[in-house]
Amino acid sequence: MDDRRTVKVSKYLSKHLRHQPERIGLTLDPRGWVEVEDLLRAAAGHGFALTRAELDHVVAANDKQRFAVEGTRIRASQGHTVAVDLDLPEAEPPAYLYHGTVVAALEPIRAEGLRPMARHHVHLSPDRETATRVGARRGRPVVLAVDAAAMRAAGHVFRVSANGVWLVDAVPPGFLRFS
Repeated sequence: MDDRRTVKVSKYLSKHLRHQPERIGLTLDPRGWVEVEDLLRAAAGHGFALTRAELDHVVAANDKQRFAVEGTRIRASQGHTVAVDLDLPEAEPPAYLYHGTVVAALEPIRAEGLRPMARHHVHLSPDRETATRVGARRGRPVVLAVDAAAMRAAGHVFRVSANGVWLVDAVPPGFLRFS
């Protein structure tokens, strides 16, 4: 599969497994899973023919491992705007995690901290490099350090998705390091 098709399929999966499953007639279970065959059938029925081989390629080749396959089911690893409970256990974070953003977002972040916005959680990266790539999707990146150890000590709960993205409900401004 060529790179353009891979990106197109990945975006299609993200849209329908994270944000708008109902748009193609899918119903995610409470943990975000859907049968692969149901997904393929729904996609084809809405003008986006997709083979199992293409789906498997996108799942395996995605550099961010956005999707997980378990047996005959698939789900997005995180980033949902629809109601799902990924059932991720609490995890002990490293001392610092990182968040990639852009300069235009800094003023509200300084005032309010990091909020999940339309998503269920704030997404944090385990390293500066990953956070830089995340921030660069929207312009010139700015990387913020999050004092995860201090947050954990203050009672904040962290979880980590299957693809290594750290999730937390919010990050108050006092735990952020602007550099």
